[in-house]
Amino acid sequence: MITTTQLPVLGFAAYSGTGKTTLIEALLPKLTQAGLRIGMLKHAHHNFDVDQPGKDSYRLRKAGASQMLISSRNRYALMTETPESESEFDYLLSRFDDQKLDVILVEGCKNIAFPKIELHRAEIGKPWLYPSDDNIIAIASDSSQSDTDLPQMDINDLDAIAQFVLNYVTEITSPKSDKGSSCCDTLSPAFLSVTQGQEKILSLVDTVSDTEVCTIEQTYGRVLANDIISPVNVPQYTNSAMDGYAIRGDDLGREQYNVVAEVLAGHAYEPALELGQAVKIMTGAPTPLNGDTVIMREQAEHQENTVRFPNATIKRGQNVRQAGEDLAIGSDVFTKGCRIESAEMGMLASLGFGECPVFRKLKVAIFSTGDEVQAPGTAQQSNSIYDSNRFTIMGLLEKLGCEIIDFGILQDDEQLMVDALQSAALQADVVITSGGVSVGDADYVKLALDRLGQIDFWRINMRPGRPLAFGQINNKPFFGLPGNPVAVMVSFINFVEPALRKMQGELNWQPLKVSAIATEDLRSRQGRTEFSRGFYQFDETGRMTVRTTGKQGSGILRSMSEANCLIEISPSVDTVKVGENVTIIPLQGRI
Repeated sequence: MITTTQLPVLGFAAYSGTGKTTLIEALLPKLTQAGLRIGMLKHAHHNFDVDQPGKDSYRLRKAGASQMLISSRNRYALMTETPESESEFDYLLSRFDDQKLDVILVEGCKNIAFPKIELHRAEIGKPWLYPSDDNIIAIASDSSQSDTDLPQMDINDLDAIAQFVLNYVTEITSPKSDKGSSCCDTLSPAFLSVTQGQEKILSLVDTVSDTEVCTIEQTYGRVLANDIISPVNVPQYTNSAMDGYAIRGDDLGREQYNVVAEVLAGHAYEPALELGQAVKIMTGAPTPLNGDTVIMREQAEHQENTVRFPNATIKRGQNVRQAGEDLAIGSDVFTKGCRIESAEMGMLASLGFGECPVFRKLKVAIFSTGDEVQAPGTAQQSNSIYDSNRFTIMGLLEKLGCEIIDFGILQDDEQLMVDALQSAALQADVVITSGGVSVGDADYVKLALDRLGQIDFWRINMRPGRPLAFGQINNKPFFGLPGNPVAVMVSFINFVEPALRKMQGELNWQPLKVSAIATEDLRSRQGRTEFSRGFYQFDETGRMTVRTTGKQGSGILRSMSEANCLIEISPSVDTVKVGENVTIIPLQGRI
């Protein structure tokens, strides 16, 4: 879905050797003569350089400039190095000046979802693109096709192709036409994108209002209900950063010093340090008054009551940590909405806190549905499957520190489900079910929900996990997750977890997403977000690489247990080739 430009965007897609560049080169004069102002985006699969070796701009760029803008009276050019990853298609479109153009033509990018004309020559011997790409809106070829209703033109008839482009631009930009949105948006109106679903859900859930006070040892995974302000300096007193000898900073350069005391951590030398004196001091011990410089023990020669530093280069104030250097009294430590983990627990304890205010635990009711579902640990019955989804959801909720109310398995009985859902909504803050939420299902869950509240049955433009139900039962958020085991996890990670974190009081949480290099070809369907189970690791050069965990069926739970990440392929891409970058979502600590 194109979101970064209001201009019509039209591509020319073809296999190498078809003559895309030659055709476009001959087509452009006809379009400009007709009055079109044209922006041109060309995608190259290989490395390229637009600058000439030896030119000043080339030399400066090669010397290390990551962006090089060169300007003359007639034009300017900005060259940007992108060593980490290839620029996204939407970002490249945003580089054009919409106010000075009428259309953006694109050569290449055939794996990206946007309107395109397919160029085809039979002699090349390549298959047609249009049967597998719904974004192709016309064909220009040297042979006709009878199995499509797409407009067809002779690839050698430049006038016909030019007229098609002119008509396309006119239709898109006409105030009376809404075709622009339909051409540039490959999503069916019945679908929500992943981002749209997330935003809608987050806008409809609120943080619980109740708080409680927890002892520090009970705070792991909880969310702070108030800001934390430091009641002390950290360090609380000026101290030595290492084992050594403290001397006065205004008394450097003596041949030797008299050692007047030894100061261990937890003790202090009370008198002020005089000229010519030193104290032997341990790491963390408070430095004496005037003793503002410490020389490390390895640079000292200590004999009886004197010490020398014959080979040491000494700077005033070295190896001393000042009181409040890390954190001054009254400073902000943590803000409301921070989730407490081990480092935060240690920090709170170091400031002297024995307890702190947190939001109360979120109560989540869960149950599985269906006559075909039976509890594990029982003898398997015919035509039945063991309930895995409920236990998967339990584990995910445990990771988030939720209080779980388990309603077990509910059989296909409408009144039984109505009663259970009502009871769950009275006891819990959130209700979660799995199964029975597909738009076409004639399911008891849907029948029960229709009687209870405001529930929307969504088709999310993603795989796996397309069906999703969300709404309110007695003003409590309800999530109806799909029935397939992997789809349950992917849907939970994308939609339930962000909502629960917000309800728990956590502020501005975003999942970690990083770029990795694909070590195998990855395929998706243009127009939807594809989540594959993946395993990332670092190769011998330190680059992060990723591969899938094998077969990706929605029911193959083993592939999820073997994964340490999700591979996210955006709706605009249908193929990621070996060596190309792809987005991954690490799962450590989340599942």
